[in-house]
Amino acid sequence: MGQAQSIALIGPTFQDVRDIMVEGQSGIINIAKKDFKPKFEPSNRRLIWPNGAKALLFSAEVPDSLRGPQFDLAWGDEFAAWPDGDEVMDVLLPALRLGENPQIMLTTTPKPVPWVKKLFENKNCVITQSSTHENAANLSDGIIEEMENRWQNSIWARQELLGEMIDDPKGALWSRIDIKNARAKPAPTVFDKIIIAVDPPATSGKNADACGIIVAGSLGNEAFILADLTTQGQTPNEWAKVIANAYDEFEANLILAEANQGGEMVRTIISLSSPQAMVHLVHAKAAKRTRAEPVALLYSRGFIGHLAHFPALEDEMCRFGAPDFNHSPDRMDALVWAISHLLLNQGAPRARTIN
Repeated sequence: MGQAQSIALIGPTFQDVRDIMVEGQSGIINIAKKDFKPKFEPSNRRLIWPNGAKALLFSAEVPDSLRGPQFDLAWGDEFAAWPDGDEVMDVLLPALRLGENPQIMLTTTPKPVPWVKKLFENKNCVITQSSTHENAANLSDGIIEEMENRWQNSIWARQELLGEMIDDPKGALWSRIDIKNARAKPAPTVFDKIIIAVDPPATSGKNADACGIIVAGSLGNEAFILADLTTQGQTPNEWAKVIANAYDEFEANLILAEANQGGEMVRTIISLSSPQAMVHLVHAKAAKRTRAEPVALLYSRGFIGHLAHFPALEDEMCRFGAPDFNHSPDRMDALVWAISHLLLNQGAPRARTIN
């Protein structure tokens, strides 16, 4: 603690301060030297060190509790998870008035909430970033690999594993909170209709655009993304086989394919691999953004769910529309066709069950 004598410890809740910051496995008490271990007085919500230094415990839920005391040091944990970091800082800053150089240390997963973004713009703030890999020696074997497998190269990996602050880019149609809410939506097991939407590439080869393949189902006035089977670098016969297999696996009602690139050829290629499938061609007349906007609105209103985490698809959705987005949104385009057909252009339903 250096020369600090009066310290504020602040967490999202008082229980977080006590259970994690003070008594946690890597909390103050457990990492303190044996001959300089502070005494914890839970009833008084304070720590007292052998040299007389004191730390008071505060919850970010009650900013006004910081009024009155004064400090020369503050540690705030999980700053991005505070209910209103701006309100807490408005009370905390005037209370840091002791000593020659009062300071605040804030530790957090860098989520793009307003009070965290302000720190990144503050020239007086020194920012250090560490990845979870640097803490591997203190974690269970395999946990990092498991998280990497789950998040792969998604925005969540960059935020949770690499410690990057990922903000929703200006102009993007979807936000991270929309996607988070979609993944939290309870998943049904029976659907009125299941379709496979396809955005076929105009070219072939390893550097060609991907073939967007999205499986989606509807139940009432809600739709759910069941799978993202998008492929890249495959021949038309190969991606058609992926579609045919999905048609059988999900017992789909319909294959919906954009026909702007190839027209009837798309129907022919798909029918060769899945001769029994019903294939419906759609033609894009409006711009991609115009077609995507009603679907993005359905997400923001809570009508869409994701049955799993689809990193590549979700990243594409949350970047589409931003100024630096410069590649073909094949996954997103297929998703837009699927949701538009299921909810904006209702077809005749036929019940399907997902086991």
